[in-house]
Amino acid sequence: MSESVIQLKCDCNNYPWGKVGKESLAARLCSKTNPEFKLDDGKNYAEMWMGTYPELPSYSLKTGENLQDILNANKEKLIGKNVLDKFDDNLPFLPKILSIAKALPLQIHPDKGLSEKLHKENPDQFTDPNHKPEIAVALGKFEAFVGFKPLSDVHQLLRLEPLSQFLPSRGGQFDDDALREVCVNMLKAPEDAVSSALSGLQNSPKDALGKQTYILDLIPRLADQYGKSDNGNLVALICMNYIVLEAGEALYIPADGIHAYLSGDIVECMARSNNVLNTGFCPPADRDSVDLFAKALTFKQHDPQEPILKRQASDKSETGKTTEFKPPMSEFNMLVTELKGGETETVKPVMGPSTMFVTSGTGTMKVDGQEFALDEGSIFFIGQGVSIEISAKGDLAAYRAYAE
Repeated sequence: MSESVIQLKCDCNNYPWGKVGKESLAARLCSKTNPEFKLDDGKNYAEMWMGTYPELPSYSLKTGENLQDILNANKEKLIGKNVLDKFDDNLPFLPKILSIAKALPLQIHPDKGLSEKLHKENPDQFTDPNHKPEIAVALGKFEAFVGFKPLSDVHQLLRLEPLSQFLPSRGGQFDDDALREVCVNMLKAPEDAVSSALSGLQNSPKDALGKQTYILDLIPRLADQYGKSDNGNLVALICMNYIVLEAGEALYIPADGIHAYLSGDIVECMARSNNVLNTGFCPPADRDSVDLFAKALTFKQHDPQEPILKRQASDKSETGKTTEFKPPMSEFNMLVTELKGGETETVKPVMGPSTMFVTSGTGTMKVDGQEFALDEGSIFFIGQGVSIEISAKGDLAAYRAYAE
């Protein structure tokens, strides 16, 4: 039988929006836990994945075994019956570290019904039948476009002459159906119409934008990243909430929730899926059907405060030094343990599998009489039903995704 704690080695992908070389926290952390990972200062490093998804799986640092193979051989001990009954033998969550230098593609993650349909029709692109709601926890300043603005704010901008061409053809009340049509109009607009609209908007007087003058600062920044003719510019700037978080603050993105992260280093965790529909901030050849994207849109988040996920006290903490993010989904919660040098925390048993990773600091972890060194970049799979004791040598922060 396997031990209850397995130190992991993970890997990074190289999407072009990732930070370069040592500027990427994802790459720096990966290099500290994976002896085979060689950091190249000329490469973009976007995401370090920590889980069992086959595209970028994790392995035992000690034996080199694939984590999924270890779990398959020790399901009851490591995952536990409750989670096996709910989610089968796959870990239901996928944690990541993201290092973002420029905007990710404008995207949504299809819900379960659409994911099942797309996976059946095109399994090469949509590699699983699951949905992908997610959270993002800022490790420093983090910028994102998330959800739709209040309808009145969008409508105010669309009344400006450079943007009036994107108004819906039907009159009447400006509601979510009208906003869906606006998104289609913007995403299908010819490149010259996009560039012209943004140039006209940039030359508009500040007072015409009311409280949304930040758009004037973001236009040249996004144009520098993807060109002024990218359709994503219009949808993100005109229709979506622009949100800035500081370290420790978090967002929740529901399935079918429109978003495009813009900059920063984050802890991200999602339901176990890699399905995505992209329609902007990427080459035209990489974009999915605008009609499919628009049909799948949800309007659950219509206010800049709606996506904000508050941290809560955790009943798993013995000393109050572990808090918890509890997104409105069943696949995972996220524990956050923060200790100053010399402090100790005991976390009560989690009755399901978990993955813990240290983003800063040093210390030790005791589990069932065994002691493990904790360093920046350390990653551990922790089986169900065990209590852990963390002691910090210097200020330490550890994140732990779990299911019960």
